[in-house]
Amino acid sequence: MEKNFDSVVVGGSISGLLCAREISRLGLSVAVLEEDYEIGSPEHCGGLVSLDGLKKLGIIPSNRAILNEVNKAKILSATKGFEVSTNRDNITVVDRRELDKQVAYQAQKFGSEIRTKSLVTSINYDSGKKEYVIKTKDDIFYTKFFIDARGITSLINNSNRDGVLQSAQYEIYADWIIPDEIIVKFDKVKYPDFFAWIIPSGNGKGKIGVAGRKINTLQTLESFIESFSSKYSIIRKIYAPIWIGGPLKNFVFNNMILVGDAAGQTKPTTAGGIFSCGMGGILAGNHLARYKKNVVNSSLNDYETDWYLIFGKEFQRMLFFRKIMQRLDNKSIDAIFSLISDSDIAEISKFATFDFHSFALSKILGSKKAIKLISALLGNEFRHILN
Repeated sequence: MEKNFDSVVVGGSISGLLCAREISRLGLSVAVLEEDYEIGSPEHCGGLVSLDGLKKLGIIPSNRAILNEVNKAKILSATKGFEVSTNRDNITVVDRRELDKQVAYQAQKFGSEIRTKSLVTSINYDSGKKEYVIKTKDDIFYTKFFIDARGITSLINNSNRDGVLQSAQYEIYADWIIPDEIIVKFDKVKYPDFFAWIIPSGNGKGKIGVAGRKINTLQTLESFIESFSSKYSIIRKIYAPIWIGGPLKNFVFNNMILVGDAAGQTKPTTAGGIFSCGMGGILAGNHLARYKKNVVNSSLNDYETDWYLIFGKEFQRMLFFRKIMQRLDNKSIDAIFSLISDSDIAEISKFATFDFHSFALSKILGSKKAIKLISALLGNEFRHILN
């Protein structure tokens, strides 16, 4: 069957759904095509997000969507560690299946048409008619605007693969998981270019994962879990690539609009992105609608401009800190961690935010003592990074 829409979103991610919500809220027709059988599945995300961030996305999560609240984070190196409070940030662990369905409900209330199990088989641009022809097994969609919300798969096909890391995450039952504490473990030998993590999801459950460059994620993850205890039960296994390469320079090409992971809008430090990707979807939807309605001085490129105004400097700082961390070994990271004072920890707990955490990174890696140490360790390489 042939279908005509003002816009078609391919991918039922949170960024794609928020984009659809805004497009339909502003009176245009939009279809969302999700290849999986369920919105929110498979659940690759750790689910950490601040309530303030969700509020800015126009989402008040339901009780079913909130799994747990987190009050502290323990940051570990090979032999050192420190703990910061996260109370001020209202960090929660959410069930992405429930959260994404909640956003899907918002979108359809405004008129979005959402279809699951709709695998797109081809996407072609008719330059004569200036429209996209998007085919699935059952339907053909014609639209002036194609929103790519397919996630990292789309990004890998169009970008440098250096920004891709393999990851594995298990959801487990274990009585040794601390209910309100995140654990982040750095070890350049075991988890090169990234880290291991524990995210408590309540009721003796947790999401435990690892990521790194050129590692066996299965063996590495099971070794990490067993370093805590041999007593645990696995209830879900997830293997998926993550993106740490930063945002693409451009999000708009020939009325094709990239949002979320497809635009590289996940944090280069943690690969998290509910807020930054979600805002990408909202901004894209708003500017598409303004452009389609011929609002004076409107442009699709305003989406790129506005996203970079909010996140550009923050992501630039995160990429800078990532370059430093990539070049340090375990001994160097231990030395930097030993420089962190109680007053630094107090400042991080008081002023750092989950959605914009470069402040915390600057306290850890940007102090005069840390910079002096890093400069001594890396020499000319450090000056190259600064440039």
